Amino acid sequence: MERFWLKNYPKGVPADIDPNQYKSLVQLFDEAFKKHSGQGAYSFMGAEMTFGQLDQHSASIGAWLQSKGLGKGARVAIMMPNVMQYPVAMAGVIRAGCTVVNVNPLYTPRELEHQLKDSGAEAIFVLENFAGTLQQVIDKVPTKTIVVCAMGDMLPFPKSLIVNFVVRSVKKMVPAFTLPNALRWSDVLADGSKMNLKQVDCSHNDVAFLQYTGGTTGVSKGATLTHRNVIANMLQAEAWYQPALAKLKPGEQMITVTALPLYHIFALTCCALLSMRTGGKNLLIPNPRDIPAFVKELSKHKFGVFPAVNTLFNALANNEDFKKLDFKSLILTLGGGMAVQQAVAEKWLKITGSAICEAYGLSETSPGATCNPTDTNKYTGTIGLPMPSTDIAI
Repeated sequence: MERFWLKNYPKGVPADIDPNQYKSLVQLFDEAFKKHSGQGAYSFMGAEMTFGQLDQHSASIGAWLQSKGLGKGARVAIMMPNVMQYPVAMAGVIRAGCTVVNVNPLYTPRELEHQLKDSGAEAIFVLENFAGTLQQVIDKVPTKTIVVCAMGDMLPFPKSLIVNFVVRSVKKMVPAFTLPNALRWSDVLADGSKMNLKQVDCSHNDVAFLQYTGGTTGVSKGATLTHRNVIANMLQAEAWYQPALAKLKPGEQMITVTALPLYHIFALTCCALLSMRTGGKNLLIPNPRDIPAFVKELSKHKFGVFPAVNTLFNALANNEDFKKLDFKSLILTLGGGMAVQQAVAEKWLKITGSAICEAYGLSETSPGATCNPTDTNKYTGTIGLPMPSTDIAI
């Protein structure tokens, strides 16, 4: 078919990408760990994890999973908000040859039971704040290997102890739970560090993620995303970003505000996986609903890329402290998940100087399908153009 929209592509954006340059996400991860070893990959509560440390920790998780007989094709659930353990667990599961089953930590017991049964998840990594939900369904699901982590587990001592104490005893954010066979994250990480990760021959057609989506009817359904699906969309996003990335100074790192949940496909691809490819850093925001704390964290960083949804843009744009932040380093604001309202977009542009670049996608497309040019300087009210190597017909 004729791709007539290509004539409207911004300068520097290719018509096509080559997903065959990587055999699997494992190869992409290995390349990133070698290429960006000393650079920061994630920032969380003032602590930083480099790509080298992410390599080491995820290899430990992967080796531990393999030691439990969880190899190629096994489904492993991750039930966490944006904490440092998420990228470690996600990369570890993929490197072990397993399939990631992302789970919304705010699920009700009924929703969680459905997803664990439907996916056939044999293991789960869960933040202790949500372990009580798991307790209510654990006897009804096939999930027998349980790893529980705490908010501060990946923070340096003594901050790790302080954060865990505050979360548990001061803010009372961890309801009592009983999971007799559960293992602690720190113990699993320590045990895995003594093991060797076995290389797994993953290919394009192997399933990397079972990405559950509410859709429009009935219960949540798992979209099957292969290694090739996710690699392709990550490369499409990188290609589409080029006009914005050209604004970075030589050697300057792309810092992405990762407030959208990594268990959602938008942030998974456009924040976590794209940063693997580019060597960018993710600024993890565990609870974006706490706007004052969110703005306080933003004030400590020079951020360049800001993906969000309409409700979050609106909440921030109406916060007086947010308006006082320095936005000179902001080169790209991405809007997705739902339509961005014109009034919100115009207010955001007035405050930050960065126009919201709206995109459209769905879990089945990993997720990007169309996007406005990233050098846009105004609200368009449209979903933009098909991304590279994308055909759209009516």
